[in-house]
Amino acid sequence: MTQIVESVELATDPQRVARRNGKLLRLRTLVRTRETVSAQPRFGLLLGGSRAMKALYETIERVAPTNTTVLIVGESGTGKELVARAIHDHSTRRDGPYLALNCGAIPANLIEAELFGHERGSFTGATRLHKGYFERANGGSLFLDEIIDMPIELQVRLLRVLETGRFFRVGGTGEIPTDVRIIAATNRDPRQAIADGRVREDLVYRLSSFPIRVPALRERDDDPLVLARVFVEELNDEYGADKVLSPAAEERIRTAVWRGNVRELRNVVQRAFILADDWIEIDDACGLPATDSGAPGGPGDFDGTRISIGVGATLAEVERQTILSTLRFCRENKRETARMLGISLKTLYTRLALYKGLANAVGNTGGGQ
Repeated sequence: MTQIVESVELATDPQRVARRNGKLLRLRTLVRTRETVSAQPRFGLLLGGSRAMKALYETIERVAPTNTTVLIVGESGTGKELVARAIHDHSTRRDGPYLALNCGAIPANLIEAELFGHERGSFTGATRLHKGYFERANGGSLFLDEIIDMPIELQVRLLRVLETGRFFRVGGTGEIPTDVRIIAATNRDPRQAIADGRVREDLVYRLSSFPIRVPALRERDDDPLVLARVFVEELNDEYGADKVLSPAAEERIRTAVWRGNVRELRNVVQRAFILADDWIEIDDACGLPATDSGAPGGPGDFDGTRISIGVGATLAEVERQTILSTLRFCRENKRETARMLGISLKTLYTRLALYKGLANAVGNTGGGQ
């Protein structure tokens, strides 16, 4: 009798029918999504079944059991630290320590003591003996992220440790042996960094015993959608929810240009998850980047992700447009602009000062006419 009443109510209430059908569709989508996520290839903390990622997994498997120094190169947000961790976890050193240090996040006057340690009284504030990363990582792996940002004068000491396996603490007189595997990473082109004088050529050669390139998200076929579904499931587990990506959201994820790679994708999905009820929509409010569709504007135009420069433009003009457009894309963050362009911060400031001087000269000339 209850089923008959319910059937009659459904037949006379189209909105209720729509809600019920929508709920069933969402639940079916949720089940299908979870089946897809559980079947995805994984390698340690790395995830994705694209050809580019499978090739990366094979490379890691081959180099991990060795003691070879590895240099990981890839754009920001591609997961270079996850690659470093996978190398350690699949090596013979897996039971030893794994330490990570971002060379660009520590002031130049402190990084030497962080790497090599210091003796008590070796400088103002050194009230006790401090063991550095090389000493604490003995028998394991040391991941040096953003190696290009290490002060040039300190690179000589790093090179010596790589060649001899021995070092001095700051203020110390006795050599200390260390058995550490170095895994370094950078989001810059090492060749350009050498040309800019940011890194020693001999250090790059020493670190590049086995280079590994991490593919950008745009090179990973359908992995962006796979990763987005995984991020949603992680958030569902964390908050006890059953949210799913809408078909429109999945299409926008497929076509977006993820310049920030996996890190950017994760942030967008997290914002969309917070704003959603049951179906997750991806829109501009979530920080969605531009899509891959549509042609760029006219000569010299900037559409937020690309510039269009007319045929016949001088190389100087191409450089100027590229630098200024990238600076706008990075919201005037000069350090990030320099990173993205693969140039030194000093070079960027020099170029910007030049452009400002030219603009002022043109303005003064115009005012005098």
